[in-house]
Amino acid sequence: MKNIIKSSALAIVLSSANALDVTNHQNRRQALSAIAATSLLTVKPKYSIAETSVIVPSVNLSTPSSLPSKPFPLASFGLQIYDNDTAYKLTTTALKAGYRNFFASVLADNQKGFAEAIRDSNIPRDDLYICGTVLSNRARGYKDAFTKTEKGCLENLNVMNKSSNGKIEYLDMIMLDYPCVDVEGVKGQWDAFAKFMEEKSVVHLAVSNFSPAELDICIERGPVPTVNQLPFSIANHPRGMIDGNKKRNVHVQSWSPLSSTMPRYKSVLADVGKKYDKTAAQVGLRWIVQNGGSYCVQSKKESHFGEDINVFDFELSSKDMDLLSGLQPPVSLG
Repeated sequence: MKNIIKSSALAIVLSSANALDVTNHQNRRQALSAIAATSLLTVKPKYSIAETSVIVPSVNLSTPSSLPSKPFPLASFGLQIYDNDTAYKLTTTALKAGYRNFFASVLADNQKGFAEAIRDSNIPRDDLYICGTVLSNRARGYKDAFTKTEKGCLENLNVMNKSSNGKIEYLDMIMLDYPCVDVEGVKGQWDAFAKFMEEKSVVHLAVSNFSPAELDICIERGPVPTVNQLPFSIANHPRGMIDGNKKRNVHVQSWSPLSSTMPRYKSVLADVGKKYDKTAAQVGLRWIVQNGGSYCVQSKKESHFGEDINVFDFELSSKDMDLLSGLQPPVSLG
């Protein structure tokens, strides 16, 4: 997979899911729509598409699947709540900017527009890392969870494959948006994912918002989740969040990496950034990377795409890392 990316950028405007009722899909969609309409960050357009090239590192994920595995780029573009036409436009912009890791959530309901943009691009499928998601957390019990999760897997692949005219023949990753509230439900969710992998429809299995105990349920049944998408940031880094996943061989990807950080600490991050000729947002994202995580960002502004991907050509000093980590003293995961 190509790691040389022509950058351009992306600033974040996603609010913490902790404030959303994830048991009510419609409420969550409405809340995210309102969030996506509001920019939390104002940055002078410093980066334009194809203005600069950076090396975007990747991590190698464990792969029980027999399908060929690709490295997982540390910078990902995540589609949010907007129509298919907007999804098409922003995906095209992201591709032009150099993004190759994409997160197309069912919560956004625009996977069709995303897939059409992939279809119309000249980017080889082997150069793209595509993650779909399944929402089955409202299921109760093993059978209900298995059925809803299996259906979600097939819907992801069918929509993206059909809309891309067959260009998306498989998914690089499928992710559970949230765990079921009961243990049997989590077992059903994960067994359906394992079946989807056995059918050679997906390479990597992942989760989002899973606790250590919920991860252990998946690990016990196998295979081990490769990624756990969490709201990890300067403003939210409980002790053990990264280490607890790492010891389970699970990589942490941050969703909403700046939405809580920027309103609280933008001025501090901006002061740190002056030393490196970087913006506050870039400092916040770099802190995540240096702590062993990766991030998924989104934007509607072209000038933001290069900004948010251009964080791999500098390194925060240990003094600055300690300063930033101390802005929000971590509490125990309990």
